[in-house]
Amino acid sequence: MNKPAELKLQSVPLWINGRTVDPAVKRTGEVFNPATGQVARRVPFCDAALVDSAVQAAVAALPAWRDAPPLRRARVLQRFLRLMEENQRALAAIVTDEHGKTIPDAMGSIQRGMEVVEFACGIPHLLKGEHSENVGTQVDCHTVRQPVGVCAGITPFNFPVMVPLWMFPVALACGNTFVLKPSEKDPSASIRMAELLKEAGLPDGVFNVVHGDKEAVDAILNHPQIGAVSFVGSTPIAKHIYETSTRNGKRVQALGGAKNHAVVLPDADLEFAAEALIGAAYGSAGERCMAISAVVAVGAAGDPLVKLLAEKAQQIKVGAGDGEGIDMGPLVTCQHRDKVASYIDAGVKEGARLVLDGRKAQFPKDGFFLGTSLFDQVKPAMSIYRDEIFGPVLVVLRAKTLEEAIALVNANPYANGVAIFTESGGAARRFENEVTVGMVGVNVPIPVPVAFYSFGGWKNSLFGDLHVHGMEGVKFYTRTKAITTRWPHQDTPAPGGFTMPLLG
Repeated sequence: MNKPAELKLQSVPLWINGRTVDPAVKRTGEVFNPATGQVARRVPFCDAALVDSAVQAAVAALPAWRDAPPLRRARVLQRFLRLMEENQRALAAIVTDEHGKTIPDAMGSIQRGMEVVEFACGIPHLLKGEHSENVGTQVDCHTVRQPVGVCAGITPFNFPVMVPLWMFPVALACGNTFVLKPSEKDPSASIRMAELLKEAGLPDGVFNVVHGDKEAVDAILNHPQIGAVSFVGSTPIAKHIYETSTRNGKRVQALGGAKNHAVVLPDADLEFAAEALIGAAYGSAGERCMAISAVVAVGAAGDPLVKLLAEKAQQIKVGAGDGEGIDMGPLVTCQHRDKVASYIDAGVKEGARLVLDGRKAQFPKDGFFLGTSLFDQVKPAMSIYRDEIFGPVLVVLRAKTLEEAIALVNANPYANGVAIFTESGGAARRFENEVTVGMVGVNVPIPVPVAFYSFGGWKNSLFGDLHVHGMEGVKFYTRTKAITTRWPHQDTPAPGGFTMPLLG
């Protein structure tokens, strides 16, 4: 009896030199629909030769794009922005299909990414240099910002549209060409954005997309014609990206992991704080680098806050991200769901009080679902506090004073984002001054800056000197050149001997 033919799955193409490419590769990955647990399509894993073909397309396109007037580049991005707005819902459906987050969550994240495109459309103003007249006799000095060259972005699974939009719009606006390596877990949205860029008038080769795992990543890090690498992901990989790229002479911004705290003081509006923390902790199933995963309840705030958090977390409806009335979708893969669930076991063994067990929640049988979990009486030595769980698990620690809470936050090796809930301006001011974290929210649970400010943390949450988007993004994707000029009048004698013009 003949065996049934294997179901032929659609393969996600590459995007090289302005067109889709379906390469013949030895290795592929599986892209799942997390809500059903079924393989939806396959993704090719690029080797160094395929990565090089994308880089060569970017190299060839660089001179003309670099030399195009900034206003002309901005107009391409303006058209791209309009196309993104028109296709926002369709892009959100792609994200939900491959990542699992709810449609409203996906729509919101795309909106935040589009705000970076809006920022990049102002590049003619943002690229302006400085000028000083008569720094010496008839000597002027000015600076210009010029593109780095071919740049690369390596992005995570949790925001397959927003995080790439943190990078390539600014890089392209500055006159660079770009090679994007999105997560192999949800790669399709990047190809759709490439198609929209072409429709907006972006020249072929300026933007390219390759897929793969560590082999493709290392090919990017070691490629001699890539001048800058941007990365968002876990801390161990961020460190590898940084060390390998800088060893090869590249400019690097590598954003790593997080353990974001929220400090709640007794004078806070606890109902408001709890409602805000529920969205910050369990939104997108906790798969956010800015998710609040540790609450520090100060003094008398502890017991009533935990009670409110438990009540609200139990009300979260779990299901397929495209379903009506769904608050939280599945996790991205079965392996990740099981890893997150293992931390619930670990927390119980380590002595934390399990207030709410997400493994016992009501959710669909198929798919990679896990309910909301809440721990109380957590200690800093416990793994559920030390590790970045990246799932719907919220832990509560207790502190007696604001000073003790600040010390606890500052002792953590991660320093991405932090929040404080209080009605005291003095306490908030002290907190934002003393806490050693890159992004701080005051009565704001997820302190993500707007597009014209830069995004990034401190300590083990960042490897490199410059954050993404905002003016730091413009600085990252450009190099400053200082130019000194002397145009003496014809009746002015030239400086004699070895006298420097600046001293004339």
